[in-house]
Amino acid sequence: MSERKLFGTDGIRGKANIYPMVPEIATALGRAVTFYFQKKNENKKAPLIIIGKDTRLSCYMIEQAFSAGVLSQGGRVIFTGPLPTPGVAFVTTSMRADAGIMISASHNDFDDNGIKIFDAHGFKLPDEVELELEELVLNPKLIPPKVGGEIGRAKRLEGVEGRYVVHVKSAIAEECDLTGMRVVVDSANGASYKVAPLVMSELGAEVFSIGVNPNGENINLNCGSLHPSEAANEVVKLRADIGFCLDGDADRIQVIDKNGGLIDGDRLIGIFAKLLLDQGKLKKGDTVVGTIMSNLGLENYLKKLGLNFHRTKVGDRYIMEYMKSENALLGGEPSGHIIFLEHATTGDGTLAALKAIEATFYFKKSINELSEEIELYPQILKNVSVSQKKSIEEMPGFEKELRACEQELGNEGRVIFRYSGTEPLARVMVEGKSSALIEAVCDRLVAALKKEIA
Repeated sequence: MSERKLFGTDGIRGKANIYPMVPEIATALGRAVTFYFQKKNENKKAPLIIIGKDTRLSCYMIEQAFSAGVLSQGGRVIFTGPLPTPGVAFVTTSMRADAGIMISASHNDFDDNGIKIFDAHGFKLPDEVELELEELVLNPKLIPPKVGGEIGRAKRLEGVEGRYVVHVKSAIAEECDLTGMRVVVDSANGASYKVAPLVMSELGAEVFSIGVNPNGENINLNCGSLHPSEAANEVVKLRADIGFCLDGDADRIQVIDKNGGLIDGDRLIGIFAKLLLDQGKLKKGDTVVGTIMSNLGLENYLKKLGLNFHRTKVGDRYIMEYMKSENALLGGEPSGHIIFLEHATTGDGTLAALKAIEATFYFKKSINELSEEIELYPQILKNVSVSQKKSIEEMPGFEKELRACEQELGNEGRVIFRYSGTEPLARVMVEGKSSALIEAVCDRLVAALKKEIA
């Protein structure tokens, strides 16, 4: 496959107003997306493109630039305003649009931004389509211009949040009455600042909201799934039953138990697998999908339940691609991207929150009691800033240390080395039964890596 120049593991992402996250590329991508989906459309009608966003200051700039590209190519645009990534995917399918666009850099700081693209069915685009779009962006002469009455129109869709709220609420079992339940919701000053608290309150919960005052610059700032300490403190202080922390575009979640403890994505996947199995939606021998970063303890737990476990590359779209190919109902990542294929086409933090509540009703246990049934291996992840992304073979000293560490861990541990698809970082993850051992192994690997890239 050709080397990707613009797209990473989750769309295009970077510093806002620095290449490639500049208005010129957004406009060119808008043209390319419109041209591509018009070419696919047998009726040749003007493609309808849904454009959603989170609360970053730069979203105004990128939204208008992308829209200009769509309109210049004869497409029709509907703006949703701030809406979670899974909400954009849902609205795209419910309105029978040709594509959906989410402008967000997810969990990154406010001065980053990104563009994620969904097809008409709400699924992220495969690598080969992204490469075709890159070719159109970088070679604009491949797209014949539209003129006169062929140029498109745009409008804003009012009340779109309500459509998504109704959709998400329909995913929780009817017998789950949240009346009397105290719930803390941290929306990270991001895309879910309206909808996540609304979903919980409409189901009857007493909701205590934080991270619901976006100002364009405070998305993910000391709040949300990457910074859950304030929400955890609120859960304990308010004697809440449960807490939820979403990220900037609300496609991932951290769950907080009543004691302020954090429950990560791997434990949630285990809980959800048991729930779906007991409800008869999964059966013995079915497959749950994770990534190379998923914990060995989760894999062992799923095996005890009689379920298979498959690992993909990091990125929820790779999980989704495998789930589609194998008709798997459940997949996710340790970061808290959880996909319920029955209800959604991408990770959905608000949906996962409701399913966590449903599990407590179904098993008549608290979320921490459920999570304690899943014994995870100690795991450590360290990031190293890099100026270039060399292959392991190009770093012989690091490769030698890596092989030695793998041998030392044996069958009771793993080492994963990978580069971030969205940031200039190398990630070293070590997992094993002994915390002291994996800490020492990770330090050795990071030191060896820094020698190679110094």
